[in-house]
Amino acid sequence: MERTKTIAASLVAAAVMTVAACGTSQPTSTQSATATTGTEPAYAATLEPLIDRLMKDNAIPGAVVLITSPDQGDWSATFGTTTIDENKPMSMDDHFRIGSNTKTMTSTVILQLVQEGRLSLDDPVSKYRPGVPNGDKITIAQLSDMHSGLYSYTFDPQFNATLDRDPDKVWTPDELLAIAFSHPVNFPPGEKFDYSNTNIILLGVIIEQLTGRSAAEAFAQRIFEPLGLEHTSLPAPADSSIPEPHPQGYSFGTNVSTIDTYALPADEQAAAVAGTLKPNNETNANPSWAWTAGGAISTVADMATYVKALVGGGLLDEQTQKIRLDSIQPTDPANPTAAGYGLGIARFGPLIGHDGQIPGFMTFMGMDPNTDLRIVIGTNLATVPSGEGSALTLLKGILPVFYGAGSVPAGNPAAVPGATGGASPTTTPVGGATATTGAGG
Repeated sequence: MERTKTIAASLVAAAVMTVAACGTSQPTSTQSATATTGTEPAYAATLEPLIDRLMKDNAIPGAVVLITSPDQGDWSATFGTTTIDENKPMSMDDHFRIGSNTKTMTSTVILQLVQEGRLSLDDPVSKYRPGVPNGDKITIAQLSDMHSGLYSYTFDPQFNATLDRDPDKVWTPDELLAIAFSHPVNFPPGEKFDYSNTNIILLGVIIEQLTGRSAAEAFAQRIFEPLGLEHTSLPAPADSSIPEPHPQGYSFGTNVSTIDTYALPADEQAAAVAGTLKPNNETNANPSWAWTAGGAISTVADMATYVKALVGGGLLDEQTQKIRLDSIQPTDPANPTAAGYGLGIARFGPLIGHDGQIPGFMTFMGMDPNTDLRIVIGTNLATVPSGEGSALTLLKGILPVFYGAGSVPAGNPAAVPGATGGASPTTTPVGGATATTGAGG
């Protein structure tokens, strides 16, 4: 997730992707590279200084990058530090809160249940959950592809104020849905794309209802165990810990101050980049508010394995996998080059996957279905001072190295609040989990 708002925001934010200015900074890199030839891939010499500069110019403390390419070789590297003002190198084994990347897992289980005949994508939400505004008109598919029109609880001011005041609070799905349903719907179902964490919380509730298991158990049985993801989990609501090793996670601003934008005021942006304005440490903030919309934890290696199955197949039958990939549509219908979103899956230029932003962390996972190139990024900063998701800032610099200028999606569907909610939005395809504002997801 991506702070509550962050969840939605990051996905959408990724759509903008104009390469940020580069600079120099404290982060240093440590590579661990292997290629088909047994030597470091040629692209590594370009990426290493590029990532170093982007991190310095955007106040990103630490990052882990993993790239696999059947044609150009595999490469992984760590950059910067786990802890601001301390020399503690990042590790390839580091665990991250992965925010809205969790949404892909929720929708994967929903699609598996569709395969099993236990529900239909055309079923109205009211069939499974009473009391949902427009529930007799909103379909399961519209929850998954963000066309429900339901207000995202992560934009609620009081919700964000509570996150700031009581970061240890354990939230229940019913509490989150009650907040969402206390607001009018944004528009009639199906009218347009609008990233809402409320949609995915509803899908989580439906998963538990139909499987008779907790969402965490369903994820483990249906995704983590079959793929051998030993370092991936959806923690229990009361568990705010992160498995070791892990970096400290940072965010600029508060949940309330980021409801409308993650961008700091101009003078604060300069201070943040200079290092005189420090971000908040959000490492141990309880992520139960994000739950099935952004609460999972993983490593870059597990995410690389997962995104291969997500995009290339292995979790769904061939027909359902095709339905999922075909569901991806531009988030801005007027701009066919904009980032795309579908049934819990996003398209960022040539890559398909998702991103996730939550207070303290941001991750991205993507795979090119034509070449099998995979790019996975984990950082310990939610958004950079200018307001963009940190992992997306790095991705925007990396993509042109493989695809040339113009490989970055156009448009910014996440510019309008709502993507993921105040507590740090989750970005929308590049996920998260994301519109720009709020909690993240």
